[in-house]
This record gives sequence, structure tokens and C-alpha cells, in this order.
Amino acid sequence: MSEGNLRYHFRLISDSPAYSRTTKSRPLYFTGKRFFDVAMTLMVAPFALLIVGLCALLIRLNGGKAFFCQPRVGKGGRVFNLWKLRTMAPDADKRLEEYLADNPSAKIEWDTKQKLENDPRITWMGKYLRKYSIDELPQLLNVIAGDMSLVGPRPMLPEQRQYYPGTAYFNMRPGLTGLWQISERNGCTFVERALHDTRYSAMMSFSADLWILLLTPMVVLKGTGL
Repeated sequence: MSEGNLRYHFRLISDSPAYSRTTKSRPLYFTGKRFFDVAMTLMVAPFALLIVGLCALLIRLNGGKAFFCQPRVGKGGRVFNLWKLRTMAPDADKRLEEYLADNPSAKIEWDTKQKLENDPRITWMGKYLRKYSIDELPQLLNVIAGDMSLVGPRPMLPEQRQYYPGTAYFNMRPGLTGLWQISERNGCTFVERALHDTRYSAMMSFSADLWILLLTPMVVLKGTGL
């Protein structure tokens, strides 16, 4: 989908009454959403900490740091530090640069999706952590800190702003899961993810959030993550 089409679809959604009600006159929903995020995160924290701890130990035994911290863009354009379990080799940037230079088809895939099906940077353990989204569990800390929500758009890198022209991304906290994760997962382009985020902004409600959260485990267990 081209940038022009993305802008057109966003205009259609942003002009709808549902979008106006959700983004401009729903203080109770946004307050309740934050309370729900914190309560649910604290409930799953013991289980999540056990999994993260075991995975971190295995990563350390294989060499290198267990965690990876990276700047991401959040609500209102504010940059925050996102936490993940490390899934890439220490020299990941160099590997990517060399791989894209030697593989034109991979360069096209990267420019379109900002992801690679056969990513040379990912370690053998990292493949499994990403496949089932286990590497993203440390982001529960970002939820507690208020940088993220359980449901919302996936947090983008500062250099990826160009893929989000005129979208609703900046009106919301980024999420651990969202509409594009349960619909197409990694089967869509980066700009199409932006359109999913804009659609979510028009349908934001407690029922929509619960629907996305309930569907997420079923999608994750299919192992379609990269």
C-alpha cells in the first residue's frame, strides 16, 4: 500500500463519528484502560518473571547480555527505552548491512516490511523467543512505567516515523499486542500496520481490547512471529 493510499484511508477513518468519540471524548475509557493495564500486568507478573528469568539465564549461558534496550517512539512522539530479551548477535548491525548489500531481494523485503524472513542477525535461541513472542515479555515493565499499554500499536523506531504519515499512532500508547498482530501478524507491509493502528484507534473500547487480548495467545501459539 502506498503512502498516498495510507493517508486516504486514515482520512476516511479520522472523519468518522466513531473516531471522534474515541479519541476526543472518552476520558473514562482511557483512565480505565490504564488501570486495567496495571492490574493485569501485576496479575501475570509472577508467571512472566519466571519465564523471563529462565530465558535470560539461557541467553547468558550462550554468551552476551540477556536483555536489549532500544529507543522507541510512544504517545505524542515521546521517545522511551523499550526492553526485550536479546535475540540478536552482538554484531547485528554489521551483519544486517552486509546481508542487505549482498542480497537485493532481501533489501526490498526490508524496505517494505522492516523485517526479514531469514534474518542473519537472529541467534538460534532468538528464533524461538521471537516465534512465540517470549522476547517481548520484559515490555511488561514498560506497561507499568506508563510508556506502553497491553493493547495498542507496536512501538516504532525513531527512524521509522516516515512510515506513519498522518496516522493515529501518536494518539495512543504503543501496545504489547494490537489489531495487526491478531489479523496479519507478519504477513503485511509496514505501512499496512500503520493502517491497522488507525483502524484500532477508531474502534478503541474495553470490549475491543478484551477481544484482541483473548485472540493474541491463539495467534502467538501458531508460532508466526519473526
